[in-house]
Amino acid sequence: MPNQEKIFVVVNPTLDKQVALERALITSQLMTPKPEICVFVAVDSNTVNLDARNPNIYRDTDWFEQQIHRPLKQAGLNYRIEISWSNDWQGSIMASAKQFGATRIMIRAGKPIKSKRFIFAESKWELLKEAVCPVILVRDEAKPQRKVILAAVNFQASRINQETLNNNILERGMNLAKSYGADFHVVNAYIDSLLYPDRGRLAKHTGLSQSNTHVEQGYTDEVISRVAKKIDADVVIIGTLGQTGLTKTRRGNTAERVISALDVDVVVVNSEY
Repeated sequence: MPNQEKIFVVVNPTLDKQVALERALITSQLMTPKPEICVFVAVDSNTVNLDARNPNIYRDTDWFEQQIHRPLKQAGLNYRIEISWSNDWQGSIMASAKQFGATRIMIRAGKPIKSKRFIFAESKWELLKEAVCPVILVRDEAKPQRKVILAAVNFQASRINQETLNNNILERGMNLAKSYGADFHVVNAYIDSLLYPDRGRLAKHTGLSQSNTHVEQGYTDEVISRVAKKIDADVVIIGTLGQTGLTKTRRGNTAERVISALDVDVVVVNSEY
């Protein structure tokens, strides 16, 4: 029997609609055995107005019953609720998720934007880089279905940590597709024609057919977004180099532009696990 998943769901109590929890509940119904859920209630002070005059910072027991307890009970899931008062939003999530033994973290990503500007507060980007398990960014209007999974890799890179990241992305993507009974695709973007990734090697490495292996020239965010739309992907898996490499000292760059360009749920994997 497969190991039980432990899903860590981050809830922002100032919002009336909890899309991450909704998606976790839908996902749970597709999984055997049913996962254990930890609902982590916390406010990111970098993104939320904590002025005492903001009515959304006050929640009573009825809100918790309607928004959290009731849907989890109706789904028949084993769950726990944690509430954090820490002003270190990212740090408290990391500590609690590790203690819980989370196999995935689900969090609201917000609405997609068309510009190339960064969309995350620094605290959220740090979470993506340093999480001990994949982080699923849930879009407000994304489809809940899981019929087509797209994994984005960089096979022309020769650095060991990038090769490790590629393998992590593919492993997570294949497992996700298998658990949902979904069609699995891989995309590899490239800019320089002299660094054209070997499509045959990629197909052989993944075991996928040529039709499910997409190698296209262009900027990474544009290629991934284009392919995702072409195959009608429901989930896109991307990577970040985590605590090593450039992403430790610089914001998300390519990864954040990719997330901005997509209107589906995104799974972020790093090279540390």
